[in-house]
Amino acid sequence: MPRHPTKRDFPVAEVRRYLEPGPIVLVSARRRGKANIMTLGWHTVMEFTPSLVGCVIAAGNHSFAMIRESRECVINLPTTALTDTVVAIGNTSGAEIDKFAAFGLTADDAREVEAPLIRECHASFECRLHDDALVDRYNFFIFRVVCAHVAPTPEHPQTLHYTGDGVFMVAGKVISRRSKFRPEML
Repeated sequence: MPRHPTKRDFPVAEVRRYLEPGPIVLVSARRRGKANIMTLGWHTVMEFTPSLVGCVIAAGNHSFAMIRESRECVINLPTTALTDTVVAIGNTSGAEIDKFAAFGLTADDAREVEAPLIRECHASFECRLHDDALVDRYNFFIFRVVCAHVAPTPEHPQTLHYTGDGVFMVAGKVISRRSKFRPEML
């Protein structure tokens, strides 16, 4: 029988340390011939078919206007090998530098969108804006993934998960329960 942990009061403003939905991603965009990359942690899968992903992109972020105008982006999944690059990208503005050049990343052509893929990332998901009804109020974009590219190995890459204050966790060991899984219950 599991032991029940003793809980203490915790600052409400810091609950994201426990509720961040997924790995840190690098979102790439292109508008008027210029490309940019931003580090993003506020995203969530919203639907499987069609594949919808919601992202909060701050209005003050250089990529916000690029994505709003172009209505597309690429969500790229970095691994822990890019930890310092992920942090550096998040600490700079694409209005001031070319992040691809500054951080030695390779922009590859996407198949369905104009925004570039990041070759060094484990996966890249080409997205088109599906719904912008919540952008003005919450900076919340809902994207439809229109094309996906994933490296075949490793099957479970080590990804970064932000817990706040400059601290990341690494995706842990894999626990499989496939023999007990009932997809009809989703």
